[in-house]
Amino acid sequence: MSMSPGGRGRSNRSGKDDGPKAKFSQLMPYLLQHKKALWLAVALSIFGAAFSLAQPLLVGNVISTVQKGGDLGPLLVLLISLIVISGVASGYQYYILTKTGEGVVLAARRHLASRMLRLPIFEYDLRRTGDLVSRVSSDTTLLRAVLTQGLVDAVGGALIFVGSIVAMAVLDPVLLSATLAVILVAVSSIVFTARRIRYATTKAQERVGAMSAAVERALSAIRTIRAARAEERESLAISKDAHDAYEQGIKIARISASITPIAGIAMNGAFIVVLGVGGFRVASGATAVSALVSFVLLLFLMVRPLGQAFGAYSSVQGALGALARIQEILNIPTESEATEKLVSAGRSPVNDVALEFKDVSFAYAPTKLSADSDELAEARAVLHEVSFAIKRGTRVALVGPSGAGKSTVLSLIERFYEPTGGAIYLDGQPVHSISRNDLRAQLGYVEQDAPVLAGSIRENLLIGSPGASDDELERVLTEVNLSEVLHRDVRGLDAEVGENGIMLSGGERQRLAIARTLLAAPPILLLDESTSSLDGRNEQMMRLAIDAVAKNRTLIVIAHRLSTVVDSDQIMVLDQGRIVGVGTHSELVKSTPLYKELAKHQLLV
Repeated sequence: MSMSPGGRGRSNRSGKDDGPKAKFSQLMPYLLQHKKALWLAVALSIFGAAFSLAQPLLVGNVISTVQKGGDLGPLLVLLISLIVISGVASGYQYYILTKTGEGVVLAARRHLASRMLRLPIFEYDLRRTGDLVSRVSSDTTLLRAVLTQGLVDAVGGALIFVGSIVAMAVLDPVLLSATLAVILVAVSSIVFTARRIRYATTKAQERVGAMSAAVERALSAIRTIRAARAEERESLAISKDAHDAYEQGIKIARISASITPIAGIAMNGAFIVVLGVGGFRVASGATAVSALVSFVLLLFLMVRPLGQAFGAYSSVQGALGALARIQEILNIPTESEATEKLVSAGRSPVNDVALEFKDVSFAYAPTKLSADSDELAEARAVLHEVSFAIKRGTRVALVGPSGAGKSTVLSLIERFYEPTGGAIYLDGQPVHSISRNDLRAQLGYVEQDAPVLAGSIRENLLIGSPGASDDELERVLTEVNLSEVLHRDVRGLDAEVGENGIMLSGGERQRLAIARTLLAAPPILLLDESTSSLDGRNEQMMRLAIDAVAKNRTLIVIAHRLSTVVDSDQIMVLDQGRIVGVGTHSELVKSTPLYKELAKHQLLV
């Protein structure tokens, strides 16, 4: 038995503490793709750290030389050289880290987008498109901060910090002990505070995702919203989601803001301690003025890597919050990975049978009760032990009231979903034993809503047949009576169709979708109410085109009009997920009351 579409456990996205979490180790694959650049950045960081550490010691030597009346020339040249070289190395390191950060974002976006396109169809049933888009656009951006805000630079900073402590210990261990006591208190407070950033960032990104989903929802139905005068209501809904994202952003700012004064107080306190205790020790003769100056400069030098470390820790925590949302998608098995093999029904159909359903049942995955809730409604059963066989090269029509399960039958043939019971065969072979790519190469599918993608006419036609020539494209457009669209625009096949094909009429969009399928000319055609948006003339042209292409092919049509049904070799009548009649038009009119009623009303249901 296959896995139920809704049967896989999913993470809690309600915003509670048991929501998705990410570990730093999950960031490493993104970073390790840029090992050479990172090693160069680390080397530059170490190089810069050594030069930075040398500067306070040189300043001490300069002071000692001045006190002794020695020659300052060589020391000043060396000091200026160190400052210039250190600055150049720092700038080049910043460029490398910024470039690498963009590479990390690019890799994450490619991986995530590729994964999203391969998720099981039922995942899209449960998720909002805008939220998925937000994960690709917004969440991935936060990964850049791991590099550009100090993670690698913290390596050099750590060397500066350790080197400063060693040098300060040599200069005055007593003064160092007093300084570290102040800093350790601050570090403990900052680490405790920064840990809250990860959870707050996750919540903020969820709110941004909700806002993106609301915007996508409104814009995709903008004409309906305008016609219903619902702009204000939709605007308020988007505004609420935007305000929720704002509130979470303020929360992050509040947490981050608490780190700054803690660090500032600690650093100022350390300077006061150094100046106070150091001044006393100079006055008592326990240490020299040059040593105190070097110690103060080393303290200044040590403050910068401390700030880098705090920034790196905060940025990593924020990135881990975003990474948790990214990993939530990456951890979902793809369409192929998610499906367990079906149990074979124990026999193969006869050789002349192209498709067979044997005791197939199906229930859609549970859906959310509301957009803001993770509570799921009960699974909805659609098909109940449906069995039929379709002979190769025949034309079969599926008819029945709305909600009878007609479109679901086609979805199961395409393996957009897996049956919750029974088995499906293609040419005598269980479909679960055929790769989806191989299966779908045998099928041509035109959806009920006939989607047209933003782009040109050519791009839409080439989706399933990327190697087709211009002559083939023009031929198939002529076959579906759509050649006139080529003359409306001087660009011809390169004319834009607009978002969701808005530059075309409903019937033209449907014919373009059919042309796209006919171009591939697969052995089995699945047409889901493919003529529902056509007028009489275009429907006749479409029927002639389908008749021409359907020769020697198996054709399964979900019928909307009686004219599409009457010429079928076989008609199957579905009602409430069960087949209640099978036969020709004349047979069903006599034997099946539901079909007779549908035919009476020209099947306009």
